[in-house]
Amino acid sequence: MLRGFSKDVSHLDHDFKPLVVMELAKDAKPEAREWLVSRISAHKRDGGSQLLIRPVAIPDEKEHIYVVGASTKRLLLGAEAVGFVKESEDGSMRPFLYSNRTEFKNFYGDGDDFLTMAECQYIIKHELDNLRAQDETHIPGYSQAKLYPGKSIVRRMQTSGILLQIFSLHDRDALKLLAKDWYHHVRISHQPIDEIRHYFGDTIGLYFAFLEYFTWALVPMASVGLLYYSFTWESYDNYVVFAMFNLVWATVILEVWKRYSSTLAYRWGSLLMKRQFEEPRPGFHGVLGTNPVTGKREPTYSSLKRQLRMYLISVPFVCLSLYLALYVMMIYFDMEHWALQYHQEEQSLYSTVMMYVPSTVYAIVIEIMNRIYRYAAEFLTSYENHRLESSFQNHLVLKVLVFYGVNCFASLFYIAFVMYDIPLLKQSLVCLLLVSQFFNQIFETFLPYWMQKRSKRQVIAKVKPIKEGTDTLLEQIKIEKNMATYLGTFDDYLELYLLFGYVSLFSCVFPAAAILVVLNNISEMYTDALKICRVYKRPFAEPSSSIGVWMLAFETLGVLAVVTNCALLGMSPQIKATLQDWHLDPFLTAITVEHALLALKCILAFVIPDEPHDIRVKLARLEFESLEALKEKQQLKLSHESLSEDGFEKEKPFPSGN
Repeated sequence: MLRGFSKDVSHLDHDFKPLVVMELAKDAKPEAREWLVSRISAHKRDGGSQLLIRPVAIPDEKEHIYVVGASTKRLLLGAEAVGFVKESEDGSMRPFLYSNRTEFKNFYGDGDDFLTMAECQYIIKHELDNLRAQDETHIPGYSQAKLYPGKSIVRRMQTSGILLQIFSLHDRDALKLLAKDWYHHVRISHQPIDEIRHYFGDTIGLYFAFLEYFTWALVPMASVGLLYYSFTWESYDNYVVFAMFNLVWATVILEVWKRYSSTLAYRWGSLLMKRQFEEPRPGFHGVLGTNPVTGKREPTYSSLKRQLRMYLISVPFVCLSLYLALYVMMIYFDMEHWALQYHQEEQSLYSTVMMYVPSTVYAIVIEIMNRIYRYAAEFLTSYENHRLESSFQNHLVLKVLVFYGVNCFASLFYIAFVMYDIPLLKQSLVCLLLVSQFFNQIFETFLPYWMQKRSKRQVIAKVKPIKEGTDTLLEQIKIEKNMATYLGTFDDYLELYLLFGYVSLFSCVFPAAAILVVLNNISEMYTDALKICRVYKRPFAEPSSSIGVWMLAFETLGVLAVVTNCALLGMSPQIKATLQDWHLDPFLTAITVEHALLALKCILAFVIPDEPHDIRVKLARLEFESLEALKEKQQLKLSHESLSEDGFEKEKPFPSGN
């Protein structure tokens, strides 16, 4: 698991295995540094984290860098505390208990290799995040950095500029093996999902699993679209078959994904991982109080104040942003009208090219507005001061999806259902797809990769003359601490969300859209793999049993796809003529079909279980065994109390021989 570091830490303790790096400011005061080290290494009963922390000396530089690790026993106890689920010897998945550690599969000796490096780093990060102040009023040496009992020490030091960053170290040998199986060779095959999860954790493993699944799910649609598109070139009235296929496809793939993701989560142990009471997120602040559920002393914040911030500041800002997006959309339509008139008057090659300029410019403006709004949404959500990280993420996703949905899809709805201009709808869809894919590749992959390569060359030039390459840990820390920080899978899921919307909502007027998305996703697999392995610091692993709130977002698009495709079918002159021949009203028929398909969608969601049958059986068996164990424990307790009351427990046996 961590053997690759043994040669790197010869200047530290012999048995010390560095897992996490902490960088403090160059002007951090000695008393603050010593206090932080003492709190991290202090025993749990004394309010510490009981971790191992060592300084790393960097010649000729006044940097304060520490590496953090833990003993094997401390990590195993931490695994029990956070609720890790592991495979037992009988093949079932069970919550890990240190007292029963030898009953788990692959537990040998002292258990040095039982936990993955990613799991060990998660445990350390969890302990550091939950390192709370006790009776301190401020950080030593910084009277302005106030503390109170229950305040996160790490968070306060970060906001005060004392602690610059915390990041997990890469395992170079394991990373090379993963890269060789993952992105070194371009091939149309499955990604090593289990290996990705083993190295980066559940959250990132599930993202790449969903990316791969979404890509393969698009292949049938792209194939049908390619055939249909070939036979109906420039015939915009003959998209009935493709629209019906689109409806079934958008519903089925999401239900099948739920089953696939639950299988992965069970195999990884996260499906059974018990969610304890969530600790307050590090950025949460408020007046010190007592949690009514856990009884712990922690910051409290009035829900009324949070509601006022949400409804008096966040909601008006979101509405204003939506108005701005719609206003820019109308400017785009004015540009389209001008370009069309210019082309009708000139009828030249230049005027033909000018017809595509408004759509391209509008697509670029959409990307710029999306990125600006994203930063504003993060600021507002942080300002609302949500207590839990899950609540913070849910409100952030809601803000972003509302704006992105209007900004990216409103023009397409307007063109389709107000202007009734199918050729312009196709043109706008193509521009939005191509421009968004171009921007994503440039800003999310190539630009960070170029900056990282440039930074790496500068660092190596400084480090190698010091030790002539002998201290690989020092070189690794110097390189990785200058890498960009991976901000999570939010942007990646958001990109897939928009692509899913383009395909499920409007691809019936441009069947080649699915083909473009397949090509984009194949490229995304390798560029995302490259950037997470080479461009960014190693992210801390996070347990996850699903893709979370994003599943609800995709399902909402699936429902909207039914309405959109039914409306497009109702607009088809071919369908209208057929219905009129049958003496049926096209509008009422479209609404009837829409409601019937929505009902069918609900039936499919109910009929297709979220977990496969064998997973449901295993979950039920584990629940039954847990209840039986609880009953047995209660019976033993009652029996013990009964014996104590009768006094038999206090009786001593007669001496032998009497």
